[in-house]
Amino acid sequence: MAAALLMLSAFQPAALGGVRAGVSDLFAPVLAMIAKPVQQASDFVRDVSGLAELQAENAHLQQENVRLREWYQAALLLEAENKSLHDLLNVKIEPQHSYVTGRIIADSGNAYVKSLLVVAGRRDGVQKSQAVISGDGLVGRVVEAGQKASRVLLITDMNSRVPILVEGSSQHAILAGTNGAMPVLQHMQQDSDIQDGARIITSGHGGLFPPGLPVGRVMDEGGIKFVKLYADVNKMVHVRIINKSTDPNLRPG
Repeated sequence: MAAALLMLSAFQPAALGGVRAGVSDLFAPVLAMIAKPVQQASDFVRDVSGLAELQAENAHLQQENVRLREWYQAALLLEAENKSLHDLLNVKIEPQHSYVTGRIIADSGNAYVKSLLVVAGRRDGVQKSQAVISGDGLVGRVVEAGQKASRVLLITDMNSRVPILVEGSSQHAILAGTNGAMPVLQHMQQDSDIQDGARIITSGHGGLFPPGLPVGRVMDEGGIKFVKLYADVNKMVHVRIINKSTDPNLRPG
């Protein structure tokens, strides 16, 4: 029968057109049922493949996100460090001075000693007794100079004494640390009339501190002349250590 159909199809194709159409209509649902599981399997494989790609892309994006967060944190640190270094330039020192910039790594002080540990030492040119400033004003002086780090005695320490001058006048005094937030003025001239709010700078007498470094402003509390310092230790990250050996203005007296 199949052979007869083939021969008839070859010699009279039009005659079998209706037959082929009927056969197609008859078997179309069967073929669709057979093809459906195959299509579903193909779709499943494609979905699984797409899911794997999505998972791989998600993992890649997560890694990129971690890297971006790390870069962001690094950028914030660099911005803060750059601001700290830029702030150091607020205090202008004489051109003949050289200085070393150091990062504060520890507050090595206690209730009796007010000091800081700075990453800068003899290999950087730091020597004992050199003046230390921030971007706002005088901080202290070097009391110990190691090879790589130095200890700075703060001007708030009770052992600190700084010869000062009331800016714009000839009134001299000694700034004495109290171990508190504000040192006091001592050994003022008998006829001195230091006003509340007066600006205090270093005088340069004694040879330890260059003249003209900003220190703070006078605050009169019950007749005691305290000085509110410009330099805030709690906000400092870097300091500058002045090489006094390059300062021809320093002189004993």
